Amino acid sequence: MRGIFPIFFTVFLDLLGLGIIIPILPAVIMDPFGGILPLTCPYSIRIILYGFLIAAYPIAQFFGAPVLGTLADGYGRKRLLLLSLFGSLCGYCIFVTGIIEKSVSLLFLGRIVDGFTGGNISIAQAAIADISSEKTKARNFGLVGMAFGLGFVIGPYVGGKLSDPELVPWFNYATPFFLSIILIAINITLAAVNFPETIIKKRKSKISFFTGFVNIRRAFGFRELRIMFLVVFLLNLGHNFFTKFLQVFLMTKFNYSQSKIGDFYGYMGLWIAVSQGVILRPRSRRFSPSLILSVSTVMAAFALPLILVPKNPAWLYVVIPFVSILQGMNQPNTSAIISNQAGEEKQGEILGINQSMQSLSQAIPPIIGGLVTSLSLNLPTILSAALTISAWAVFVMFYLQKNKRPVKY
Repeated sequence: MRGIFPIFFTVFLDLLGLGIIIPILPAVIMDPFGGILPLTCPYSIRIILYGFLIAAYPIAQFFGAPVLGTLADGYGRKRLLLLSLFGSLCGYCIFVTGIIEKSVSLLFLGRIVDGFTGGNISIAQAAIADISSEKTKARNFGLVGMAFGLGFVIGPYVGGKLSDPELVPWFNYATPFFLSIILIAINITLAAVNFPETIIKKRKSKISFFTGFVNIRRAFGFRELRIMFLVVFLLNLGHNFFTKFLQVFLMTKFNYSQSKIGDFYGYMGLWIAVSQGVILRPRSRRFSPSLILSVSTVMAAFALPLILVPKNPAWLYVVIPFVSILQGMNQPNTSAIISNQAGEEKQGEILGINQSMQSLSQAIPPIIGGLVTSLSLNLPTILSAALTISAWAVFVMFYLQKNKRPVKY
């Protein structure tokens, strides 16, 4: 636990800074009065621009994360984590300048810089894999997931409040980013002092900025891992159709302000933290990651459409815990299964490939989400449920059937 806590705290501060901007991103583009676009800009253009702005981060991460993962195998987790955090600091500075100057190009540049150097989570996962046994990986990944969830509890809530001029007259869309910049600066200092170097045997590999494309091909070349990489891709594709356009759903259907969106995302994050830090950890001692994943994915697929039922927004707070708890169980268990099947000397590389799959699945929904949402506000959630059930079917029919083992209790 002594080695895990600095990793936990690093992830928490990183995700706190990221969570702060969640309610702000759609408002900066979609708000016709307080945003950076002129009042005459039509809704269709706004939502397409919002989609591409959201996609800029994962597209850049698609190129950058595998490079950082390979470098982390060769030069150590700590050095690359510090480099990644510094890149995030630069990205936030550029983005807040874009808000102040009302420059769309600076907004995109800020997200691209942050995304390209945004290997923080995959490096932290590699560090967790370094210090975990096969039996403890799922619950240790769950602890990092808890940090992820806590960041999303506090971050969106704080971001929503710091951007609300009704609370303090001088608050605006730029204000939360200054707090994010301060948090990342603190994180860099603490990581430099406290983050442990976990890699024992370093392994240098060839570096290429096109590794992301190679990784997609290689992901399906690993006979033991190709099914799990496909499951990860489908799960994350579904998850991102839901989360990336939930803000637009809340703004359009229930007239939510960025402050209310921050409250709602904070509430979602609370249940993710409960899922990964309270519910998952004891369950992972009794049940295998495969068994948990086979149950959580199918239940998540049926829980997702429930978000479309309420006409009173108060009922959303009753429905969303079921979605958050079940989705919160998926990521730590897929990461644990993939990590367990990778050799010890390739943890960074394999988790970098896994990050490439996740980045691609994060980039696709925003790019086509504008068109999908213009057809129907409910379509992103319906697609999310369909993709999640597809991931479950692939996992059960191909992975579990191929890897038949006695169920571990």
